[in-house]
Amino acid sequence: MDRFAIINNRKRAIIALVHSVFFLGVAGVQLAISHATAFSLHNEKVVGGAILLGIYVIVTTVLLVLLAYSHCAKEKLYFALCAASAGFGLVRILLGDPVLHANVLRVLLLFCAVIIGTGILRTHSQAAVTD
Repeated sequence: MDRFAIINNRKRAIIALVHSVFFLGVAGVQLAISHATAFSLHNEKVVGGAILLGIYVIVTTVLLVLLAYSHCAKEKLYFALCAASAGFGLVRILLGDPVLHANVLRVLLLFCAVIIGTGILRTHSQAAVTD
């Protein structure tokens, strides 16, 4: 069996998959209704933009740290996809995205993360059945 460092049991796999599906839904809604403008300190929505920017910086950093600590290829791929998606969200906040290229990539990356997360969950579920 693959040697997982972080998503090392079925419960953690379910939690990771639920997070991925939730953020896929958020990215999908943003894709459908939002056209992001670039972050600016001279904008009337500076507080909300700064909070969102801070959230994306923290989430991207945490996902990159998890990527660094992960062991097997499935786990590394899962965290790489999630970190890349968060990174595109960060870029989208900083630079804006009036034509939604970054958000389309976020949805695609998160969809792939959900597929990999499902595979990780199946791996843990099969291991639980054989034990």
